[in-house]
Amino acid sequence: MNTGRGAWGIALATVAVLAAIPGARPPGASAATPRGDPIVTVESGQLRGARSGGHRLFHGIPYAGAPTGEHRWAPPRPVRPWRGVKDATTPGPLCPQVPSGYADISSLEEDCLVLNVTAPAAARTPRPVLVWMHGDGSVGGGEFFGARGLADRGVVVVTINYRLGIFGGYAQPGLPGSGTFGLQDQQAALRWVQRNARAFGGDPRKVTVAGSSFGAAAITGHLTSPGARGLFQRAVLASGEGMMDMPAGAMGPEVPAYPWFVWRTAREMREISAELVSSLGCTTTSPAQTLRCLRGLPVKTILQVPYIMNAFQAFGYGNEVLPQLPPTALRAGRFHRVPVLSGATLDEHRTFVGMRYDAVGKPFTGEDYERALMTAFGGDATTVARAYPLRDFPSPALAWATVVTDRMWALGTHTQHTVLSRRTPLHAYEFADRDAPMYLPLPGAFDFGAFHAGDTPYVFDDEEARKHFTPAQQRLSDTMTDFWAAFARSGTPTGGGLPHWPRYRPDRGVPHTQSLVPDAIGPVDYARGHRLDFWRRLGAPSSR
Repeated sequence: MNTGRGAWGIALATVAVLAAIPGARPPGASAATPRGDPIVTVESGQLRGARSGGHRLFHGIPYAGAPTGEHRWAPPRPVRPWRGVKDATTPGPLCPQVPSGYADISSLEEDCLVLNVTAPAAARTPRPVLVWMHGDGSVGGGEFFGARGLADRGVVVVTINYRLGIFGGYAQPGLPGSGTFGLQDQQAALRWVQRNARAFGGDPRKVTVAGSSFGAAAITGHLTSPGARGLFQRAVLASGEGMMDMPAGAMGPEVPAYPWFVWRTAREMREISAELVSSLGCTTTSPAQTLRCLRGLPVKTILQVPYIMNAFQAFGYGNEVLPQLPPTALRAGRFHRVPVLSGATLDEHRTFVGMRYDAVGKPFTGEDYERALMTAFGGDATTVARAYPLRDFPSPALAWATVVTDRMWALGTHTQHTVLSRRTPLHAYEFADRDAPMYLPLPGAFDFGAFHAGDTPYVFDDEEARKHFTPAQQRLSDTMTDFWAAFARSGTPTGGGLPHWPRYRPDRGVPHTQSLVPDAIGPVDYARGHRLDFWRRLGAPSSR
């Protein structure tokens, strides 16, 4: 396999884990049919939703026009208004994607720029709004994240679909928006929320944008994007990758080092695109002709190219959407000053090691550990091995997972917290439930611990995971959901009898990081727990 810089995404792929004329009723007005279904009017027409307990649910609501034909790889366009009452009781189409080892879902539908709304019962005062951006970047959709728990606490929750993989990240010379179409979709959804939140009882002046993993990285981008100014007033970053670099081999022995996990220059995005589409028969000396050819191909044809979705789990910068490398902008203070709730899991990288090795019947050995250390750290491999000796771990796989968790995830998270907290209020956490239910369909036995995205079912409804909750885990889930709802209301996860949670203030001694663990919520020394002083002394790029 080619391991050049243009092949970054290909190598990474080896491990990747909501009867009236529009306007007849003023926007925001609501009604009920004889059978009690809620009806709301948004800018494009009327919607019929459903009731579930004390919630109003609306699914598959278009927030942008279909990105098809000449609009494939173009900025999102307005929705065409509809007549009558549009049914919004079933999920809309997922954006194009193919099944993976951890998500057996697929779609060939490009008319997929839809969102879902879970709203509390109507109230006199507007409710805070939380907009959720799912992670991964190559698979998934908003419909998979139930939000009844947050709605029970008075939050209007919006979950969105956006263009994934090559459809969100394709780039070529002369193509405006290259490498940022997924980000543009997300901003279009946020603008839709600003215009239509009141229809669901939401307050457009209290919008929290939240995401996990790739979704959280996108939010880091929005914090620095001129187009996102004023679209949200708070941000939640769960396992965000915005200031994280990647040592060689961290995502597999064939994956080279990269200065940033999710950010790519325009040239890099073009190289990735050219390499992946070369087999589609559209490569010409004319970029315009190449684009016409690619826009004319069926979705199914494009998806048949190996790794063409996973290869675009990155965003291009140096353009109108992201004028500057986001980490550079954050360090310089050039970002939207909104309160931030941010954190990571205790054992982030166990997901990726387990998915590649032990959990799929390919044990990671002591020899593998030695080779991995040499690949990642070169002349410092022996120093790292002394700090993380195999005898201290139950298996070589857990040793390697701990090294990468500390060096890549924890150091990147700590760096971003420090940079952001200098100029805006930030509350930091670490999800540390090492018995969190594993919801990925992995066949083998492996101790995933507090794994990457293992905290998501504690805030969003995931029946498969939640049916395994112990009473203590259910209490943790309730408290975490309370934290998020409080943050959406006020910009701070405090009040109402919740556990004490001070702001993250590096200039006042040990910064407070809230450990989220069953029946033991409280402060943890994040830097010490992940040996960040050691990595700083070693000269890790993220610490500079």
